[in-house]
Amino acid sequence: MRILIAEDQLDNREILARRLERKGHQIFLAENGAEAVELAPRVMPDLVLMDVSMPIMSGVEATRRLKHDAMTANIPVIVLTAHALPSVRTECEAAGCDGFATKPLDFPALLIAIDTVMAVRVAA
Repeated sequence: MRILIAEDQLDNREILARRLERKGHQIFLAENGAEAVELAPRVMPDLVLMDVSMPIMSGVEATRRLKHDAMTANIPVIVLTAHALPSVRTECEAAGCDGFATKPLDFPALLIAIDTVMAVRVAA
């Protein structure tokens, strides 16, 4: 699977990329939401893992833009955030996110979230 990771923290980005590459996924990296919005239509990932709090453009705004672009609207987005408040989740869902994972990431739980989101996509 082709996965775009949008994460501003270098360590988080690299660790997540390495772990997903070990699972056989092809990884593309963005340091902020603006890069993710620019990169997604070029690489057409199967999934986007989007941090919420990033410089230049937040993950919420980046998700909103991806979902409003006909070319990228059907790419599932799982939001990654340290902000587990219900209001943050509601804001992310309103932007169009397809899944939600809290930080620090529980990698096995993230893999389940990925499988769930992708199963819904295949069924649709």
